[in-house]
Amino acid sequence: MKRELTFDYIVIGTGPAGAVIAKTLTDNKKTSVLVLEAGDNNDKDEPIRDSVFAPELEERFFPNYFWQGEGVPQAGLDDRVFEWTTGRLLGGGSSINGEQYVRPTSAVFQEWERLLGPLWSPERAIRRFKRLEKYNGETDNPAAHGFHGRIDIRQAPAVPTSMADKLTEAIEQATGFPRILDYNDPDTPLGPFTRWQLYQKPNGQRESSSTAFLSPEIMTPTGRGVRGRKLTVFFDTTALRILFSRKRAIGVEFLKEGKCVRAYSRKKVIVSAGINSPQLLMLSGIGPAKSLKEAEIPVIFHNPHVGRRLKNHTLNFAVFTTNHNDRALPSNDPSALYTGGAFLPNPNGSAPTRRSVQLIGIGSDGMLTLAILFLRPKSRGTIKIQNKDPLKIVLADEGFLADPSDMEAVKNIYKIYIKDIALELARIDSSYRLISPTLDVIEDDLKLEKFIQDNFDHNHHQQSFLRMAPLNKGGVVDRLGKVHGVKDLIVADASIIPFTVDGNTSAAAFLIGYTIARQLRKKAPHLRSMEWEEE
Repeated sequence: MKRELTFDYIVIGTGPAGAVIAKTLTDNKKTSVLVLEAGDNNDKDEPIRDSVFAPELEERFFPNYFWQGEGVPQAGLDDRVFEWTTGRLLGGGSSINGEQYVRPTSAVFQEWERLLGPLWSPERAIRRFKRLEKYNGETDNPAAHGFHGRIDIRQAPAVPTSMADKLTEAIEQATGFPRILDYNDPDTPLGPFTRWQLYQKPNGQRESSSTAFLSPEIMTPTGRGVRGRKLTVFFDTTALRILFSRKRAIGVEFLKEGKCVRAYSRKKVIVSAGINSPQLLMLSGIGPAKSLKEAEIPVIFHNPHVGRRLKNHTLNFAVFTTNHNDRALPSNDPSALYTGGAFLPNPNGSAPTRRSVQLIGIGSDGMLTLAILFLRPKSRGTIKIQNKDPLKIVLADEGFLADPSDMEAVKNIYKIYIKDIALELARIDSSYRLISPTLDVIEDDLKLEKFIQDNFDHNHHQQSFLRMAPLNKGGVVDRLGKVHGVKDLIVADASIIPFTVDGNTSAAAFLIGYTIARQLRKKAPHLRSMEWEEE
């Protein structure tokens, strides 16, 4: 329990938000930051580095890269149980995800702006995305992208396959939405496309928060006789709780090499632990007072919203046979990963200009699978603590299909989009035939509902369970990530998303990290650098 471990800031987690913050703060060589990572640095491991492993990077294949846990039985899915996990390694979830780079649309940021103010407006969000990006692809709107940031984004493949072309044409004909080149262009958020934007370097290798912001030259404390940045990273280190003095966060207690250690912060503690962030707050005494008292945890601040409003996108599939002459991916670009896709509105016509559906083409020998995500679910889940043991998994209930409208939305996707796409694909090439579900299942409401329940899968798009909002509007943190009811404690990750994003969550997490880092820098002008100059 020595007080030598004292830093200006302590950051817990190295995912998109934590890595951005740690790097940005230490751009000022006088600022010291301690980063705690529960896993190891696996950036050089082939399954992490090589993008072709991305679709297989699941805990059942590579458990050493993941936290191990399960959620509670899902009442809306016949009590099925799904994993409750994320990456446990440098880069967090960004080191094991499917690499899709999808910005939230302007419609989402308009909701954020109404709740949180102009800091989160679409215009300012886009400017910050441009500062983060190093875009390598085509677009009809170069002003929508950044080309000199730290995050490599590759649009792939350069030459789509015939399978991708046929799928895209079928979606065009079935939905009436024309093909688009760049779904991250704010002017073209809807439509089918042949090329995904991926977190990849130009050579196709994975780009994570680690490779972009915590690469070896950044983490090296000194170099060639010149004092380097004061960035210290502890690996294989599990945060146990936040330390407080009179409701001010003053440090972190953590487990390292079998020993309980404490480190102290002069300025702020920043929690960027993703799905583990609410547990850390509750172990530290911030959360529903009744649950904390039952777990014998002293209450620092009663906030019933901690762990509430958990949202996740739904995930289902449709499977087609294909023409055996059609390749899913170019032979010279297996890192392209996906065979086209689309972003579409709710097929019921309720919000015709807003993204509600994400389709992902996943091709293989003789098969084409469409992953189907409903992006605007109304169902909510909860995260509850079991006891004061920091190594005990939380009770995570994601509440899938708890709201009946979500089941109706997914059924409509099959009844309208998938059915019509299947008919158009068969017209383009009779080798393409829908085999799961079959058309007779789609046309039978009860059979379709049973198919959706039985074939429901799990997304790692958990968000909103530590909501960024005023306390009286369900908030856990304010618009700058500051935790309500205490001082000098910040949460920065996808858990604070106030309204559900309409795509993968990693882009939003990067943006949250950069925005909060920028505000910390604004409070201390000496932290600014040429690389991270003000907008």
